[in-house]
Amino acid sequence: MENERVSRERRTHGPGLGRLVAWGVLASAFFSLSFVLNRAMSLSGGHWFWSASLRYAAMLLILGGWVGVRRGRDGLVEVARVFRSRPGFWLLSGGVGFGVFYAGICFAADHTPGWVLATTWQSTLLASPLVLRAFGLRVPLRGVFFIALVLVGISLVNLQEWRGGLSTRELVLGVVPVLVAALAYPFGNQMLNAARHGTSTRIAPIHSPALVDAASCVLLMVLGSVPFWCGLGLVMRPPAPSSSQVLQTLVVALSSGVIATPLFLRARTTASDAYSIAAVDATQAGEVVFALLGEVLLLGAPLPEAGALAGLLLVISGLVGFTLGSPAGADAEPSPSEQERANPG
Repeated sequence: MENERVSRERRTHGPGLGRLVAWGVLASAFFSLSFVLNRAMSLSGGHWFWSASLRYAAMLLILGGWVGVRRGRDGLVEVARVFRSRPGFWLLSGGVGFGVFYAGICFAADHTPGWVLATTWQSTLLASPLVLRAFGLRVPLRGVFFIALVLVGISLVNLQEWRGGLSTRELVLGVVPVLVAALAYPFGNQMLNAARHGTSTRIAPIHSPALVDAASCVLLMVLGSVPFWCGLGLVMRPPAPSSSQVLQTLVVALSSGVIATPLFLRARTTASDAYSIAAVDATQAGEVVFALLGEVLLLGAPLPEAGALAGLLLVISGLVGFTLGSPAGADAEPSPSEQERANPG
């Protein structure tokens, strides 16, 4: 009974699941532009390393300026203090959640259409419950059912592309890196969520106003990814990017990095129970529709075949079922912090 009271109080004083999902869907619209533009840069001969790393270089400058304007010198000093206090935490969360994630996405864009990549990316719905379980949280079985529905849809889309002429090598190079990225992204984000809410016994909470501000959170994770990009660049040694690739990565940085990522992290870090967190992650399925429309309208890509469309509908159905299948927090296991408040001492 006490746990139910705590859950009701959280829903009363914080945004409801519907609003969190709306934030996530809006973020997915801005995220989808990265799939379209990364594919465009790949088709024009741009190296995938610059598509990935230049985005975060631009984000570092833009977000640093944004935090400085909104929160002044004290805001930047606080970000620096928080980073210096736990450098290992930020290097891991940013290096995996931003570095490994986006390197895999951009590498895959060289081998598969953007909307197919966006569809495969929805495998993060399977990775999200696994990550949550690793952090001591549980997603209800009804959520797992809808996740399975999405994964069947992803399989149909990629099977149709393979039948349509995509080689096995291209399919593997376009799928495996995305599967790695789909695990890396929620892992990095959940590290941040756990540090803010104190919901994991493995991660000490971080008490700072910087973690309440979404832009500051993204800036901290971008800073943590810098060593990853520097190391990857030394290994890859790619040719210099063209001016058009630099411009396109700037657009991606603004759309996906400065607008979508803070919006998504705002929804995800506001969510305080496992079901709501996984529901926010599920809104990324909207990227499939937006990426498909973008490729058709901007790149002249053909509409998918019937089998791929069927898979696309399954993905969207899984998203709708997941987000509407349960009220916020219903059947979700209370977080460790909730349990402590409900059972003091």
